[in-house]
Parts: sequence; C-alpha cells; structure tokens
Amino acid sequence: MAVRLNITMDEDIYARLKKEVPPKKISAFISSAVRAKLHPDKKALDEAYRAARKEHWRKELEDDWKSTEGDGWPK
Repeated sequence: MAVRLNITMDEDIYARLKKEVPPKKISAFISSAVRAKLHPDKKALDEAYRAARKEHWRKELEDDWKSTEGDGWPK
C-alpha cells in the first residue's frame, strides 16, 4: 500500500530530479532510491542469491575459483 509523504529537499536536487526524471515517475524513483539506501531485508537477499545461483556464467567460473577454497591456505 502506498503512503503519501510531504518531504523537503534542496532546490538544486529538486531541479535535477525534475530535469532527469519524467513527472509521473518521480515517486517510483524516490522509492527506489530510498530502498537502495536501506539495508535489504532477508527475503530480498534470499531471492537475489537464488536468482544469482541460476546464472549460467557463474557456473562457468566455478572451476577457476575452486583453488581459493581449499586447505592449502595458511591459517
């Protein structure tokens, strides 16, 4: 559910926002920026890690990184 806010910001930031973001997209842009600045919740991180595991290019690099996961490293 969306919540309406009344916020203040510096005029120069507002001018850049109006210049770079379409008028009907400002709320979504601000929400996205705030979400990115806050710590992600566990559910979002879990979903991102699950999605990353499915990326084929990661599997291709797996053998290259196996040498860093061994007992051969000093403790």
